[in-house]
Amino acid sequence: MATVTAEHGHHAQPTEQELWKGGRSPFGTSYGKVMMWYFLISDTFTFASLLIAYAALRFTQSELWPIPARVFKSIPIHGLDNVDLPLVFVSFMTFLLIVSSYTMVRAVQEGYRMNKDGVVKFLVPTIICGVMFLGCQYLEWTHLIHEGMTATTASATTQVVNFGQLFFVITGFHGLHVFGGVALNTWLMISAMNGTFERRGHYEMVEKIALYWHFVDLVWVYVFLCFYLL
Repeated sequence: MATVTAEHGHHAQPTEQELWKGGRSPFGTSYGKVMMWYFLISDTFTFASLLIAYAALRFTQSELWPIPARVFKSIPIHGLDNVDLPLVFVSFMTFLLIVSSYTMVRAVQEGYRMNKDGVVKFLVPTIICGVMFLGCQYLEWTHLIHEGMTATTASATTQVVNFGQLFFVITGFHGLHVFGGVALNTWLMISAMNGTFERRGHYEMVEKIALYWHFVDLVWVYVFLCFYLL
């Protein structure tokens, strides 16, 4: 009986050596994922600051602030730039990012299955959608600059210089993130094709870059709301 009690007491009170062994993380998240979340949180504050500045300047100049349906009324492609189709072009840009989010999710799923070909298969359309979005942004910027809206001047439609300043800074900053995402996804695809993640035994890098890509897509929702809808 004494022996049983002693053994029971020993198991109830771990030794100092056992206590210092540490335990299993309650979150089960790798260091890389945690660092990616830290980066995304810090980037959220940056975008939030820019959008708050936009809101502040807009409300102080509400009487002169341009109507988005008039500023973005045409399709900035030769032969279609005179057609009055408000927000159609930017809706197509938004559609590209939505599709890219879906294909990125599918790439992550294929990574969980350790399917190299599946990861590459879905990264390709993700990259294509990102490149097309940047191309559309180039066309839009070129068209607006041609109409007279720059970071220092207002066009006949915008009238307010701050609108152009904020538009080019915020959409340009977002476009820089999209460009970074395209570069990362391209590297990811090449690495997957070379069997890098097969040798590592996991595709966690796909998931980490997917977090970044979904963040970029989510930010666009707020940019779209501020500049093109409200």
